[in-house]
Amino acid sequence: MSVPTYDQFIEPLLQVLAQRRDGLRASEAHALVSEAVGLSEADKAELLPSGKQAVYQNRISWAHDRLKRAGLSQSPKRGRWRLTPEGLTYATEHAAGIAPGELDTLVRVPADSKAGEPDPPHRATHPDATIVNASPDERIDEAVGELHDSVAAELLELMHSATPAFFEQLVLDVLHGLGYGLDRASLRQVGRSGDGGIDGIISLDRLGLEKVYVQAKRWQDKVGRPQIQSFFGALAGHRATKGVFMTTSGFTKVAREYAAQVSDSLVLIDGRRLADLMIEEGIGVSHRIVRIAKIDSDYFDEA
Repeated sequence: MSVPTYDQFIEPLLQVLAQRRDGLRASEAHALVSEAVGLSEADKAELLPSGKQAVYQNRISWAHDRLKRAGLSQSPKRGRWRLTPEGLTYATEHAAGIAPGELDTLVRVPADSKAGEPDPPHRATHPDATIVNASPDERIDEAVGELHDSVAAELLELMHSATPAFFEQLVLDVLHGLGYGLDRASLRQVGRSGDGGIDGIISLDRLGLEKVYVQAKRWQDKVGRPQIQSFFGALAGHRATKGVFMTTSGFTKVAREYAAQVSDSLVLIDGRRLADLMIEEGIGVSHRIVRIAKIDSDYFDEA
């Protein structure tokens, strides 16, 4: 048999995860799902064009991505998969199988958009975006966008599971990657109990006369006006004029309006934007270069 497409792996993966309510390692899930669908050794030996991963493992991982996007599964730790309570209920209700229409809904579900407000323009995988007669360039752009969304969602999961101290360090790394601070020593982590709402300080010049103050919140719920108001008060206490508030969640509309009202130098960065910046600056991620050939018309000018 040929290796099933990733959408065809969604149902068997759901049932495998339902049998292991405490979760299991991704490698275990790959083995159990491949056994459930009857993959041969030849099927499992088939590699992606890069030669770095088996096709079936890649597709099962994308099937899990769709379950996570639908809120049916999660990764409590790196490389470990577990159904959410909603996922367990869904698996029970669909023990006899997932209808084609419902499966199509799972395939199309966009990346989680709850991190920020207003919601970022996530790329939804709908028919217009994945039509088979799209140009190769369009298909590449769509695939790159989907990969970006998937990595951003995983980064947010990892940030939520990190310690507060690690998250504060991560935020400073991102700001340094964006060009803030003359060198890494110009970024100081100060977040402690009774820190007055300040987790980091960035010196913008050699003498430290101009500084940016940072607050980092590793939250699930949206940050409201009280938290922004407290941070603004901490800035005033340090006679500071520039502040950056980063969170793994998002900001309420009232919080954003308050920040815009009190200062032009108070920047709010929600979880999705933070993940995007990490990807752009290569913080916590690596990038793979894909070589795409294009005719060099200058070479053939005199042909």
